[in-house]
Amino acid sequence: MNILVVAAHPDDEVIGAGGAMALASAAGDEVHVLILTEGASTQYPGQDELIHQKKREAAKAAEILGVASLTFSDLPDMKLDTLPIVEINRPIEQKVAELAPEVVYTHFRGDLNRDHRIVFEATMVATRGERQLPLRRLLSYEVPCTLAAASPTGEGFSPNVFVDVSDVLDKKLAAMAAYGSEVRDYPHPRSLEALEAWMKCRGVACGCDAAEAYVLVRECVTTRDADR
Repeated sequence: MNILVVAAHPDDEVIGAGGAMALASAAGDEVHVLILTEGASTQYPGQDELIHQKKREAAKAAEILGVASLTFSDLPDMKLDTLPIVEINRPIEQKVAELAPEVVYTHFRGDLNRDHRIVFEATMVATRGERQLPLRRLLSYEVPCTLAAASPTGEGFSPNVFVDVSDVLDKKLAAMAAYGSEVRDYPHPRSLEALEAWMKCRGVACGCDAAEAYVLVRECVTTRDADR
């Protein structure tokens, strides 16, 4: 089974779905990651080496999680709202056409970060129904440091799917640690301690040691599934 994880910035994919990625790759599925922006040009202007560093870190994190392919689209960081939407849709549509994924993970539509919201919208376009894709599940993951109780859309993150990541929590944390340019000291939400605490909190909600939480956006149940 092909799985596609779509992220706006380097490290979003690990924070949001690192555990699910590790579980899927260990089970024999092919996990593919698409990161839309280079993740540094706006926040750190003139520091081109940091862009290359983030790509190296992303590759290391992908290796830890067993990712089959990692693609950067190199769109401008924190400036997706300045681009024609077709430029954001295109790389996602191309990857969806190439992989024909059965499961897609993307950002939450109510995220505080505008890049994240735009990537959600673009993913919805790329996976729209008339394309006759084999897509069975589309889920939104959470990036805790950019979620807010009062989101721009008026919609808080209310998960309805939990994935037990207790057995791969160490891999998720190791993948996050690979992002040396992004990890911060506790209690920053991008610290390893905060990320572990968040996963354990989500685990409490579903009765396991650690979990990732998702919002199920769309699920297609086949006739065979319905008969079970």
